[in-house]
Amino acid sequence: MKAIRIHEDGGPDVLRYEDVPDPVPADGEVLIELRAASLNHLDVWIRKGMPSVPKPRILGADGAGVIAGTDERVVINPGIMSDGTMHIVGETMDGTHAELIAVPRDYVHPIPDGLSFEEAAAFPLVFLTAYRMLVTRARLQEGEWVLVWGIGGGVATAALSIAKALGARVVVTSSSDEKLARARELGADVAVNHATGDVVAAVKEATGSGAHVIVDDVGEATWKRTLEAARAEARIVVCGATTGPNPPAALHRLWWKQLSVLGSSMGTPEDFKGVYDLIAAGKARPVVDRVFPLAEARAAHERLEAGEQLGKIVLSIPGS
Repeated sequence: MKAIRIHEDGGPDVLRYEDVPDPVPADGEVLIELRAASLNHLDVWIRKGMPSVPKPRILGADGAGVIAGTDERVVINPGIMSDGTMHIVGETMDGTHAELIAVPRDYVHPIPDGLSFEEAAAFPLVFLTAYRMLVTRARLQEGEWVLVWGIGGGVATAALSIAKALGARVVVTSSSDEKLARARELGADVAVNHATGDVVAAVKEATGSGAHVIVDDVGEATWKRTLEAARAEARIVVCGATTGPNPPAALHRLWWKQLSVLGSSMGTPEDFKGVYDLIAAGKARPVVDRVFPLAEARAAHERLEAGEQLGKIVLSIPGS
């Protein structure tokens, strides 16, 4: 089969479109003929160098296709629990940026009606992550206000979709006015340019006293404003820190406002069922930014690293 594989750490130039052996399903696994796969920042981090990931490695956590030899359209849950440990497709095992993949049958689900292969491949990892942040960890309630930093990213666009599906009101930020306009089309109640505007003032003007829930996976560049934009007893949910993990803690704001800071990572099979049900019911929908052929994965990585996307960058995989 053809696949995108890395043999060394580096930039997009280390991605190889090459022939690799077909996977052989183990007991309890099924073989999937992939039709689409999406990119995540996880792919960039692994490509640049994660010592825990052996090479060569086929990248890609998210994928959709058909069960080999059938017409059954399926999507993969990339968070595989085994012996109490979470394994991520494309990190601890070869991934979806290939024509074929073998995965446990319990982690394969029918593609919800109305979704293309590309849309199905766009939702699993980021929607699973955002659902756990908002629902399982922050326990978001109808009518509450959510602040989402950096609306271009996959987790941010998923958080917007899920929050609106649950009846919340959402403030989004970006340094791109074009992305902010698109976010308004997707349901954002307030959109603020965080490079030229005052995010804290905009949040307080819209909400009266601050956000109930804040989704912050940016870290050092946003943390001070996150604490200032939070209302008393707000919940701040963190799943990453793309600009650095060690901002000044400003502990006085935590106790004075009685804030809760909640860590969140990936999601359980129960979280996946929750977000899958929202999408199957048509209440939430993934956003596809651009589709590239599998063979053009380098260009897809360059777009992701440049931060040009709003939503998910997807690779189209031709059928055999």
